[in-house]
Order: sequence, then structure tokens, then C-alpha cells
Amino acid sequence: MSEVSNVMSLVGSMFSPSFFTQYFPPSPKFTDKDVPPGSQKGKVFLVTGANSGVGFELVKLLYPTGATIYLTSRSKDRARAAIREIVPESDKEGAARLKVLQLDLNDLTTVKGSAAAFASQESRLDVLWLNAGIGGVAPGATTKQNIEAHLGINCVGHLVFLEALVPLLRASAAKDRIPRVVWATSNFVEALSPEGGINFSDLDCGETRPGLGDYAISKCGNFFLALEGARRYGGDGIISVAEHPGMLKTEFWDKHGQAALLSAAAFAMKLTLYEQKYGAYTMLYSGLSPEITMEQNGAYIMPWGRVMDLNKWPRKDILKTIDEQGPRKFWEWCEEKAKPYI
Repeated sequence: MSEVSNVMSLVGSMFSPSFFTQYFPPSPKFTDKDVPPGSQKGKVFLVTGANSGVGFELVKLLYPTGATIYLTSRSKDRARAAIREIVPESDKEGAARLKVLQLDLNDLTTVKGSAAAFASQESRLDVLWLNAGIGGVAPGATTKQNIEAHLGINCVGHLVFLEALVPLLRASAAKDRIPRVVWATSNFVEALSPEGGINFSDLDCGETRPGLGDYAISKCGNFFLALEGARRYGGDGIISVAEHPGMLKTEFWDKHGQAALLSAAAFAMKLTLYEQKYGAYTMLYSGLSPEITMEQNGAYIMPWGRVMDLNKWPRKDILKTIDEQGPRKFWEWCEEKAKPYI
């Protein structure tokens, strides 16, 4: 599927009810006003990809709550710069609660070391937002371990990081805190992913798709990993959900304008994009709203904080893959890809 076809498919999908309600959501019902200053004191949060974009906006919302917050970034300098933007110079105590954790999901040999660095400083983890990721890179691009870039960074790298942190999530659950793992997905899964969401034959032979195809597959992978995480760790008291933050004003939309038709379509869509703080509201709801309980374990969270009724989702082919153990199969595929390097 070409880039032009990708965007036209995306525009066309806007007319489906489930996509429409995600593109034009109602006002947020859970915001920073619902998480008062100091209300999360004593808790430990970790946000991957927190030095910019919606991850940065989430940390801005979390900062006044009193929690200890780890910001991951490939660059410690960029993470420190982000902290300086958030914390007033006069607030020494606040600055001490925002901590930098270097994490390079592009290189699996380093990921467990980053988790170990976190574990050396904390005895538990209350909420893990797996927000970092890439989108729209050139077809054929790979990670350092020669895994397709979107799958390697968005899925495999994050799974390695999560599995290394599970003991700390369990430690939080042991204190009845009900920890959460929040995966970032996208409504591109509905619009652009192939039949079944993930074609496992294509994965095994290294098949890639142009435009946003590989990105959509990786976001379906994130949804599958949230579902499988709910199955594997729900008995430990750990909640796993996937959240689509929303159609936001990010650099993502500036990367897909080579063709005139695509530019026109992208320009039209950009007129209705939302400020990134709204995506942070979706993430805040997913991680902290009391509405999310074990009954919603494995949920798909829509903008700006609503649980999707999957029975009404038009992608019955993906639901069929889920029923046929697709999430378990994808989790195991990711583990197999990572095994030689960890």
C-alpha cells in the first residue's frame, strides 16, 4: 500500500463510528484536576519517551502530584532539559522527584541494563507508561539487531524492558497498590493494519509495508501485548491496558507529505488535530483513573479516557486473531527475537 493509499484509507475510515468517536471525542472526563497536588506522594511512575511529545505532556501533569517520576530517553541531556522545562529552579525538592533513566530501545543489549539501573534505585513500580516509539520510518529500516524498526522499538524493546521490571510491579501489587502497565496503540490499527492485524507469515520472512503499514502493525502488536500482559500478569494483581492517545499535533504528520494528494489530505487532517496535552489526558486516565479496575484488564482506551466496547469494533478479523491466541503468539514471537541479545 502506497503512502497516498495509506492516507486515503485513513481518511475513508473516519466514517466508521468507532473511528469517528476517536477522531472527534467528547471532552476529557479525567484530567489533572482529578489528581490533586500531592495525591500521588510515595508512588513511583516511569514514562518511556518522556523528553518530548505526549510523554513530556504527561510528566507535566504528573509532576504536581508528588510522585517520583522517571523519564526515559536515549539522551540523558534531552531528559535533563525536559526536567528543567517542567520544574521551577526554586523547587529543589520537585527536581529531586523527577529522575532521568537512559533507555535505547533500538539496541536490545542495553535494555535490561536500563531496567537494572531503575531497580537499583527503587524497590517497586506503580505505573509504567510504555509511550516511546517511532512511526513512518523508511521501509526496510531495522534496529541494531536487524529487527524491522517499528516492531523492534515499539514492541520487542518495550517487552524486554517490561519483563525486566515485572518483579517491581509485583512488589507494588503486594502492597495492594494495583500497579498498571499502559501500552500506546493507535487507531491506525483499525484503518491500516492488514487482515487479522498482524500477518505472522510476513513477520517471519521479514516482509515490510510502505508508508504507515509497518507502524500500524506495530501498534496492533502493542495492543496484543497489552492483552497478553493482562492474561499473564493479571493473577499477580497487575493491570495492563492499551491506549490510543488521540489524533494529536505532533511531528508525525509532517513526515508524510511527499505526494501532492497526500499533502492535501494530510493538511486537511492536520486542521482537526488536537493539542498534545489531550493525549496526556488519555494516558493519565489509563494510568490513574479509578474507573480502571481488574474488570477492565486488557482494555483498549480511547481518547480522552473511555473504554472501547470491542464488540462494536468493525475489525472482526482482528478480534478473530485475538480469539485464536494471536496476542500470545505475538508475545512469544517478540521474546524469540530478543532471546539472542539479552
